[in-house]
Amino acid sequence: MNPAIPVIKEFEGCRLKAYKCPADVWTIGYGHTDGVKEGDEITQQEADRLLASDVELFSTGVQRLVASDINRNQLGALTSFAFNVGLGNLRHSTLLKLVNAEKFTEAADQFARWNKAAGKPLKGLTKRRESEAKLYFS
Repeated sequence: MNPAIPVIKEFEGCRLKAYKCPADVWTIGYGHTDGVKEGDEITQQEADRLLASDVELFSTGVQRLVASDINRNQLGALTSFAFNVGLGNLRHSTLLKLVNAEKFTEAADQFARWNKAAGKPLKGLTKRRESEAKLYFS
């Protein structure tokens, strides 16, 4: 199993009925958004399948962006991060610049900077970033 999956499951939670996330996007399962519309419902099996597929897509995207050698857990941490903030934000982040410069300790410190929504720190995002940083170093 990809090490990003337990982190994503913990912090995304699972909802089997479509809902609007804080960013006002229709979402289902463990944060799946592609093609989701109001009224959609899925089974737990479908939620798990969508998560595995989404994680594979984000993991592939992270691998394309990372130019240095990283281990499985570093890939998992970066995949969870990108799943949450998007590959575009990862692409332009100081976190990625430091990973690609092989400044791995400094890179891990960057996770904590991504704990805000609408400019305000959120406890859930702070905990998620701590979990991703921990995975990154494991």
